[in-house]
Amino acid sequence: MTKKLFKKILIANRGEIAVRIIRGCRELGISTVAVYSEADRLALHVRMADESYIIGPAPSIESYLLQDKLIDVAKKSGADAIHPGYGFLAENPEFAQRIADAGLVFIGPPPEAMRLMSDKTAARKRMLEAKVPVVAGSNHTLKDETAAAEIAKKLGYPILLKAAAGGGGKGMRIVKEVNDLAAAFRGAKLEAQSAFGDGRIYLEKYLDAPRHIEFQILADKHGNVVHLGERECSIQRRHQKVVEEAPSCFLNENLRNRMGEAAVKAAVACGYQNAGTIEFMVEKNRSFYFLEMNTRLQVEHPVTEMVTGIDLVKEQVRIAAGKPLDINQKDFHFNGHAIESRIYAEDPSNNFLPSTGKISYLSPPGGPGIREDSGLFMGGEVSVYYDPLISKLITWGRTRTEAIERMKRALTEYDIGGVETTIPFCLMVMQNEKFVSGDFDTHFIEKEFLNKQRSQERVESEDGLYTEMAVLGAALFECKFESKKQPTSIPKTEALKSKWKMVGRMKN
Repeated sequence: MTKKLFKKILIANRGEIAVRIIRGCRELGISTVAVYSEADRLALHVRMADESYIIGPAPSIESYLLQDKLIDVAKKSGADAIHPGYGFLAENPEFAQRIADAGLVFIGPPPEAMRLMSDKTAARKRMLEAKVPVVAGSNHTLKDETAAAEIAKKLGYPILLKAAAGGGGKGMRIVKEVNDLAAAFRGAKLEAQSAFGDGRIYLEKYLDAPRHIEFQILADKHGNVVHLGERECSIQRRHQKVVEEAPSCFLNENLRNRMGEAAVKAAVACGYQNAGTIEFMVEKNRSFYFLEMNTRLQVEHPVTEMVTGIDLVKEQVRIAAGKPLDINQKDFHFNGHAIESRIYAEDPSNNFLPSTGKISYLSPPGGPGIREDSGLFMGGEVSVYYDPLISKLITWGRTRTEAIERMKRALTEYDIGGVETTIPFCLMVMQNEKFVSGDFDTHFIEKEFLNKQRSQERVESEDGLYTEMAVLGAALFECKFESKKQPTSIPKTEALKSKWKMVGRMKN
């Protein structure tokens, strides 16, 4: 009988990623421990885990971010490892170190690698040493706006101010001319301090209309490092990914190989272990540059799983247990195409305002090539305390065209009641000609939707003038309405084809 990798794993997270990890552990025969706040008493991850422990009130700072509490529960439950998922403490090197000091295993990279790559300027320096291309910019944090102005003058405008400890678009400002620099610098610094407790700022040359493409990395404790190809992540709103896919229709085989080699170099250069992601910006001329490294499992990891057949959560567990990789780079290849739409409890027609409340109805899509990763159920609640992500909808097809068509079908089948969702907006993306043709970049949403709305913000009608949001609202409503259209009655000619088919469905 094969010895188990771990006896029991505590999942220091909630929602869909906690459910995803529980499923992977169950297939490996590993018991799971869930933790939950008072707001998550009835949550799906709590009900699915083998054991569950309450750790505090609803606010994350009083529950899911309590390192001492999490480690204490792991010890009391007899867990020998902790999986952090993503978000919360997933990229916190101090948490990883404290887990190791407590005699437990952190299912993630070493604290030293996390610490290095979480500091954007230190990461830039290390990438330069490893001969990985980086965007021109400052290799140190900036003392003040005067120092920023000196470097910006050499690089030329526009430039991008970025938080050294940042991510997710926080502490980031585009500066198009010198007169805007001082205010942008102060704003970025304040936002970075508020979001990360670290107000350090550096700058890079701003790239016009790049694509955001990332490479999935796996690295074991025996020096083996492989990449599992790329994910296209250019469909973004306010620097947050909305739709992801694998592979990218922009990369040719030569560019894929060169970027993959650079991603492996980056992982080796920081002594990385476990699953991670190297993110690049790619210009129209196919020049590419290191952006950052995510030292954790990505939200969009399912698209890689769908086109490679590799379970990344299981690989994380095996690597953490000291097992060598059994994946060979030369044997790696993609099988088909996968797309992921992030379904948020947000109202696209009201500036994407979060929509909280109870899920009164839930009917997820199904059929060939459909996967839904979710942490909610009918009767469950979208809380004000946490991220409004309801689920991730993933489709697979033999070709990109088939994956898109399946996504359209799946989005029209997806029925969620009780809260507003981004389903209509995701459907609009799938129906967009530029997206379908592959002609897009990181400004896609701004150019295809927001700018067109602004240009129509005073559209004449019989009743007066529509505002920008009214135009978006009308388009979204039409998209949603068309997707949900059902015949109000079945023609009698159809009924005559089969009397059995219509039993119980028609009135005389």
